[in-house]
Amino acid sequence: MSRERVPLMDLKRAYDVEEAVSLPNTNQDDDDDLWPLCEIDTKKGIFPCCIVWTPLPVVSWLAPFIGHVGLCREDGVILDFSGSNFINVDDFAFGPPARYLQLDRTQFFIKDKTFLIKDETLLIKDERHFFLSLTMFTGTNVCVLLQCCLPPNLGGHTCKYGFKHTEFGAAVTWDDALSTSARSCEHRTYNLFTCNCYSFVANCMNRLCYGGSMEWKMVNVAALILMEGKWVSAGSVVRSFLPCALVTCLGVSLVGWPFLIGLFSFSLLLIAWFIIATYCFKNIIC
Repeated sequence: MSRERVPLMDLKRAYDVEEAVSLPNTNQDDDDDLWPLCEIDTKKGIFPCCIVWTPLPVVSWLAPFIGHVGLCREDGVILDFSGSNFINVDDFAFGPPARYLQLDRTQFFIKDKTFLIKDETLLIKDERHFFLSLTMFTGTNVCVLLQCCLPPNLGGHTCKYGFKHTEFGAAVTWDDALSTSARSCEHRTYNLFTCNCYSFVANCMNRLCYGGSMEWKMVNVAALILMEGKWVSAGSVVRSFLPCALVTCLGVSLVGWPFLIGLFSFSLLLIAWFIIATYCFKNIIC
């Protein structure tokens, strides 16, 4: 029986088909496996998969950018770290949310535009990236990463961290990440300056590897909700800033302009502390 030479083009075509079939359909499969979310209902306090923020008494009167945060389950129930060894469930401390930001479990984001793929199928997967050609839509090729890494096993990571993510405590669902982080915080001492509600949210987001990152800390969580968060209502804006405005007016009328200097110095010291402690003295921040 004679052996025939297989054309190189047929081998390449078979390889491409095998690669495309062997990879998961990242849009369809992930959407089917995820728990369906209900609509955000600000009146009933239902914020599925959201970071929520509310002003703190006294502290927010002096520094309105400082507040209390929590993270919501897929059913909209709020979890927040509000005291030593204690996680609030469906009872947000310090009042109803004033701001919220819904986090997307499935959205893709562009990493770079340096890869060339010639057709419109998902072809290549490695431990860091999914490569997807969008030529049929945009005429460009991009590299995309899943927003959340929820691996069913050690080999199922879609993030760049792999074993490091598993060692930290990867989750298989959104609610699983929150439950694991809640159990972890039930053995921590609350401290406004070193281990607080922002630490809990950052811990959850690291378990989710949200945005393809495990570098979530107090500072970037605070920046995320303050810069991208939406106000619940006009009354929430008033509730957040009116006390600070009254305190400022009263202080200036009684003390004069030195009060503003002191208030500005207080805010600057708070910002400096959290940035320096977070990125320079990592051992004292939980």
